[in-house]
Amino acid sequence: MTSSPQRHPRRPSRRQLKTTLARLLFALLPVTAAVTAVLTVACSSIDCPVQNAVYTVYNIYGSDGTPITLGDTLTVTTTCSDGNDSVLLNRLVNASTFNLPISYNSPEDTLIFYVSGEGWEVSDSVLIAKDNYPHFESVDCNISFFHNIRGVRWTRNIIDSIAVNNQMVNYDLSKEHFHIYFRTRR
Repeated sequence: MTSSPQRHPRRPSRRQLKTTLARLLFALLPVTAAVTAVLTVACSSIDCPVQNAVYTVYNIYGSDGTPITLGDTLTVTTTCSDGNDSVLLNRLVNASTFNLPISYNSPEDTLIFYVSGEGWEVSDSVLIAKDNYPHFESVDCNISFFHNIRGVRWTRNIIDSIAVNNQMVNYDLSKEHFHIYFRTRR
């Protein structure tokens, strides 16, 4: 028997290739849309806090424990880690409450409170011992630091006493952290 020569299959024409490619693309289009939708929905949608600064809240009281409005001028400064002074609160007048930032790189903050009136000025040092905790919400957000206040010490020139009202410091500015009791001037 003689073998017949093998025939090569015929190559598809250009028109057939275009038609096949178009059918394939139309078939994959819904699959591609579905995969894109699933990936979009699966991503995190956590909103970063607009105000991610962490502050302590101080309420002002007289030495007898009654809430007062400090009529004198209050300025609060601190020394930064680079050795430079920084004004945290500048010439606050007629206040019954105020907020101060808290550092995240030191286990203790030292604040200098200057209270002044007409022709006089008195200062007190306040030392706040605390633990700093990094707070992470999402890879899309900057890291913040929350704090646990361990204690507070102060000199007693114009400040009578300071009480820690709430140890946990975070974004919540509705909580009072410190009650600061000022001596009455005579």
